[in-house]
Amino acid sequence: MTEKVLTVRNRAGIHARPAALIAQTANKFSSEITLEKDSTTVNAKSIMGVITMAAGYNTTLTLKAEGTDEQEAADAIFSLFESKFEEE
Repeated sequence: MTEKVLTVRNRAGIHARPAALIAQTANKFSSEITLEKDSTTVNAKSIMGVITMAAGYNTTLTLKAEGTDEQEAADAIFSLFESKFEEE
């Protein structure tokens, strides 16, 4: 299992567009990918699941990926967060 700690760096937080980017990126991989915030865990491949986390600016999330391409999946999603979802 690969685990990464992510921080929401874009001012608007995770709204519809970033959630769609996360889900689209996660769906490119066969690994099981989840995002955790506090005690809530959601499937990163689900746009609605990601939106319901209500992750605002500077929120810390834990990404967990498990499967044959887990490292690549975790790196791809990490890059989205680092680029602020190309919004700024």
